Amino acid sequence: MSLQQTLHVYETMDSAYVNGNQIKELFAAYPEVEVTVQTVQGEKGSTDFVKIVIPGTNGKRNGGSAPTFGIIGRLGGIGARPSRIGIVSDADGAVAAVASALKLADMKRKGDHLRGDVIVTTHICPDAPTRPHEPVDFMDSPVDILTMNQYEVVPEMEAILSIDTTKGNRVINHKGITISPTVKEGYILRISDDLLRIMEMTTGQYPVTFPITMQDITPYGNDLYHINSILQPAVATNAPVVGLAITAQSTVPGCGTGASHEVDIAAAVKFAVETAKEVTNGTCSFYSKDEFAKIQQLYGSMKVLQTMGGTSVNA
Repeated sequence: MSLQQTLHVYETMDSAYVNGNQIKELFAAYPEVEVTVQTVQGEKGSTDFVKIVIPGTNGKRNGGSAPTFGIIGRLGGIGARPSRIGIVSDADGAVAAVASALKLADMKRKGDHLRGDVIVTTHICPDAPTRPHEPVDFMDSPVDILTMNQYEVVPEMEAILSIDTTKGNRVINHKGITISPTVKEGYILRISDDLLRIMEMTTGQYPVTFPITMQDITPYGNDLYHINSILQPAVATNAPVVGLAITAQSTVPGCGTGASHEVDIAAAVKFAVETAKEVTNGTCSFYSKDEFAKIQQLYGSMKVLQTMGGTSVNA
């Protein structure tokens, strides 16, 4: 079960004084887990980027060859103080990512070791700004999306699960969790059958997916509509990226408080942990390599990647 870790992380983050070092302290009892914190100043404030590494028995950190899995907690901020009091809906991605790391760390201490390394990243900001968005306001961030990708998209990640609250829209009308199609190198690929199977297993329900458009896999700041930042890691890596959305039946603003649902966040944690087990064991694939090679053969390479100078498009 993952509810205990979810509640522990949620209560830690639900504070006007929380920072990255307090998140690091959650892992003090797990000496094999490496946690680093880096404070970054932006135009609208500062935030603490947190990276958590849970090494695998045959992971590349130990000279092994097992795949490295990445979990990114995507958000603008966990709070919008002083305009909003308390933790906001947008924090769910950070809570789920850190709770996933805490569950994996606890499993490792109890003798359940994954074969490959798992790298978890997110950022902690209890006083982020907000910004207008249709149909409801979004959370903004102290730093831009390029900076987020720089600290959260780690080159060693060979497959990435990007967890983000995705409630501020009228496209998804499901309370719980949903997954996106796989995005790789500028292509929206078909939804992974392995991930559908894992979702069926962890939720005990039919799997639920959500649609994305070409706009969603282009970099922020290009004046195009994005459902949110859930697929932004895909513009900074060639690794396959899947969005794991924590969703609602109604339209909920990312800056809304009292809008997080612990059971839904815990469901995202369970899905992330089970996916980590299978990816690092080589039993889960985010995409078909043969299909992707055929697409590239027919239509060429189409990479849409962020660079330090803006957007680089190779078609």
